[in-house]
Amino acid sequence: MKNLSVETLCVQGGYEPKNGEPRVAPLYQSTTYKYDTANEVGDLFDLVKEGHMYSRISNPTLDIFEKKIAQMEGGIAAVSTSSGQSANLLAILTLCKNGDHIIAFNNLYGGSFVLIQSRLKDFGIDTTFVDLGDSDEEIENHIKSNTKLIFGETLGNPGVKVFDIERYSNLAHKNGLPLIIDNTFPTPYLCRPIDFGADIVTHSSTKYLDGHATCVGGVIVDSGKFDWTNGRFNCLTDPDPNYHGLSYTDTFKEAAYITKTRVVFLRDLGTTMSPFNAFLTNIGTETLALRMEKHSSNALTVAKFLETNPYVDWVNYPLLESSSDYDLAKKYLDKGASGIIAFGVKGGVEEGKKFIDSLKLASLVVHVGDVRTHVLHPASMTHRQLSKEAQLDAGIEENMIRLSVGIENVDEIISDLQQALERSSL
Repeated sequence: MKNLSVETLCVQGGYEPKNGEPRVAPLYQSTTYKYDTANEVGDLFDLVKEGHMYSRISNPTLDIFEKKIAQMEGGIAAVSTSSGQSANLLAILTLCKNGDHIIAFNNLYGGSFVLIQSRLKDFGIDTTFVDLGDSDEEIENHIKSNTKLIFGETLGNPGVKVFDIERYSNLAHKNGLPLIIDNTFPTPYLCRPIDFGADIVTHSSTKYLDGHATCVGGVIVDSGKFDWTNGRFNCLTDPDPNYHGLSYTDTFKEAAYITKTRVVFLRDLGTTMSPFNAFLTNIGTETLALRMEKHSSNALTVAKFLETNPYVDWVNYPLLESSSDYDLAKKYLDKGASGIIAFGVKGGVEEGKKFIDSLKLASLVVHVGDVRTHVLHPASMTHRQLSKEAQLDAGIEENMIRLSVGIENVDEIISDLQQALERSSL
């Protein structure tokens, strides 16, 4: 199925039923599996035989879902996790240990920012945050001998700034580093970062991949293209005493990274997606192409409405011609720029809260990316743990509203926004 379009892979990928098997990918709600011989189990645990050992490590339903997402992203394999946070954590820990260093961009989702800034620091992993406006030379000045990766988001959350994947992948590779990209907002339907040089792609599948606000989950996809034998990654090249001294690069070749993610960190930390969540999210992906087209077209229409609204101070949506990211969006998001809009209500925090409280169709939830329209005030909610300075560095102003545009009738969405904006000024 490697040559099929992403639209077709949304529906057909991951599972190829044989005659007499169910057309819908089956749910294996089981923790354990039966084997025929003792040697078979030993071979599984020695990683010399493919198969399922225990559902904390792998499961047939998860395997179907992982194969689909890997195919959609153009990668060689994927690992599903219990959340987007755990996907980003495992993606980094696979390469980093106490004493290592990473570079991350500062316009990340608040939860990812705190995870990278504080929790990784607790693990002894230091981070240097850089800005999308920094020059290549400025970023390269932060690279050290113990730097292991560069991390960013295709579309920043909530500021929706577009990440120049090709530029930063070239910079990373020039310095022997992999580029890890969180591709949650665009999904592989709108953008495939691997096509532009990214090495590892992560997702919070909780958002658009599921699409219906039913399941928390995450995914890590390995491009299989990065050279882990360049001298920086002895965590993948050196013998692992926990698996009788095997070297991941020697044994698993281009799948070294994703194999270690699964058999070390997923096994030991247990951040496993449940089979039922994988089953439901897999069904959600079947309509991903249709939903992303509608989210994107609705969002562009709403963004144009907001841009000319007298009660709105500013609007950021990448495919507005007035956007500073317009050219990047046309390059990386030619099918659409997803459903997230950032805009500022004229006034400040109180006017923003009054706007949110006046909405009738759109709902106030700590979530984005499902079929319904949602709003949030990042400065006082999702990013409230960041200092004012860190908020501004991430592009979060006090009057910012994060609007996740759903697939409802766009005229009705606009009508609701208009009446709430009018009330915000009273």
